[in-house]
Amino acid sequence: MKSTKAVKYSSNWYVLLSFAVLAGISQMLWLNFAPLISYLKSHYEVSESDINWLLIVFPLIYILFSIHSGKVIDRAGYRFSILLGGIFMSVFSTIRIFDSSFLFLLIGQIGIAIGQPYILNAISSLVVDWFPKNKQATATGIGTVGMFIGMAVALAGTPLLVDHFGFQPTLIIMAILTIFATLLFFFIGHHNSKLKRNSSTSGSFSTTFKLLKNKNLLLLNIVSFLGLGVFNGLTSWLEQILKPYGISSEQAGIVGGTLIIGGIIGSIVIPVFSDKVGKRKPFLLVTIIGSLLLIYPVCTSGNFAFLIVIGSLLGFIFLPAFALLLSATEELVGEKVSGEATGLLLMAGNLGAVIVIGVMQLIKGEQSTWIHSVYFVLILMLIGFFLMILFKESACIVVDNKKNNNEYK
Repeated sequence: MKSTKAVKYSSNWYVLLSFAVLAGISQMLWLNFAPLISYLKSHYEVSESDINWLLIVFPLIYILFSIHSGKVIDRAGYRFSILLGGIFMSVFSTIRIFDSSFLFLLIGQIGIAIGQPYILNAISSLVVDWFPKNKQATATGIGTVGMFIGMAVALAGTPLLVDHFGFQPTLIIMAILTIFATLLFFFIGHHNSKLKRNSSTSGSFSTTFKLLKNKNLLLLNIVSFLGLGVFNGLTSWLEQILKPYGISSEQAGIVGGTLIIGGIIGSIVIPVFSDKVGKRKPFLLVTIIGSLLLIYPVCTSGNFAFLIVIGSLLGFIFLPAFALLLSATEELVGEKVSGEATGLLLMAGNLGAVIVIGVMQLIKGEQSTWIHSVYFVLILMLIGFFLMILFKESACIVVDNKKNNNEYK
């Protein structure tokens, strides 16, 4: 007969996977219209800038609701926050089914975008609740893998579903998947009963200001701003960046897909080594250095086979930084305010996405290539490298996590 401890320990992976599924759905609903821009323009008779709002509302709304979602997580628990986000996504993905008007589509996207931070910002609290210290980066990496899979499904799977079933049936399928993922987490994603929930956090904005006064946390937020900004900038403009080098739209899409696939593998592998060493900073520096070396060849080559290889390697090195930043943030502030700290980190990242995407287009201007925009993102990564050197990992406080570790000894 299995002990209660063994059953509890085996349950953590089911809880994490139920979260990863819902997190992946949130990313799928965000990007599912990205490969359908031409279809939506003709279907609704709207401009491309109108269609872009279906995508832009996500980082914009994330910025607005990220801090509040963090406070909800710290006060009411991650289960409540994740289910709240799942309910928002379920309701508004259903609204999108009424596809007679573009307005319904936009309202649906806005509602889904409101739910997203209440799900994604909860990852650190969930991981700390269920996993010992020496497995937390690995668990966070697996949680982020769900997000990357959701992106890949949206970009590669949505056109296939529309071609096979039609547009409205595809929206119905996605709404059903969203409801299913929410129910899955409802039945599986419980708190670890052995640990006390940290609902005593005041949730006042004074807590936010105190967090921002922490030099090391501020450095992590700036690195998140730069890193997620660069990632979103590259993936948003990759087709246009590679076009002058003779790479077609279909080929650029495949390169983008290999980048995400490489990131999925890297987000599983690299955090494992980080956990074994017990350090985040050296691995974050490796991800930045590797990205600095690989971004330029990815953005300036016309050799499709080479791009597949180098794009996969870039994803393998670059994307695990997301999980490592989340782990470093939680370790820096402790469990009680990890939700709000994660909210700040991802708010900074989404703000970076909005700004870097716009600045890259502005720098490109009327030029025939995007080379100056590529130099721009390389400068941002170089700044991130020097800021990461200043980060003092020895300042991490993991008092709250000690109790978590003892539960599994």
